[in-house]
Amino acid sequence: MNTSPEIAIIEPNTLTCLGLKGILEEMIPMATIRIFRRFNELMDDTPDMYAHYFISAQVYVEHNAFFLPRKRKTIVLASDSPQFQLSGVPVLNIYEGEEELVKSILKLHQHAHHGGYPMKDMPPVPAQQPCQELLSAREIEVLVLLSKGLINKEIADKLNISLTTVITHRKNITEKLGIKSVSGLTIYAVMNGYIEVDRI
Repeated sequence: MNTSPEIAIIEPNTLTCLGLKGILEEMIPMATIRIFRRFNELMDDTPDMYAHYFISAQVYVEHNAFFLPRKRKTIVLASDSPQFQLSGVPVLNIYEGEEELVKSILKLHQHAHHGGYPMKDMPPVPAQQPCQELLSAREIEVLVLLSKGLINKEIADKLNISLTTVITHRKNITEKLGIKSVSGLTIYAVMNGYIEVDRI
């Protein structure tokens, strides 16, 4: 039986589709992400097979008869507009930066899936070592503060270490994990239990 979740993106904007697909594939590598430019393309497929629907605000408004009964699986791609929040439908603000988008998706995932499918860890840990052995205690502290959005100088001040030491720790973390972006490191920190989604 195929247990990998299938996720539908229904959005006429090609760049939005491709960007969101890329972020979701990085976060949930075992998921199958399908893009539909129009609602009727989704209906021509098997519309009820999807674990989630990421849909444009306009598609939601025009076809809410379909999405309302599936509200728990529906995420509207919009600005942070109050009209959607009042209706109780989760909203993903597509105008946020990549790091904020990743955090928002992690929060949506956490609230939607208590005991649902797990998101895979970020890149496999080399030689299958436990993460605790992979990163030193200080590197984990730096990783957690990075995930909270602190910049190098703030991390140095908070940990009472020099700016150079913070930069060295960041370089070591990146090399050990093979993850360069802060959003990728944030996903890694959440997936490995170093920080809770609500703390980022």
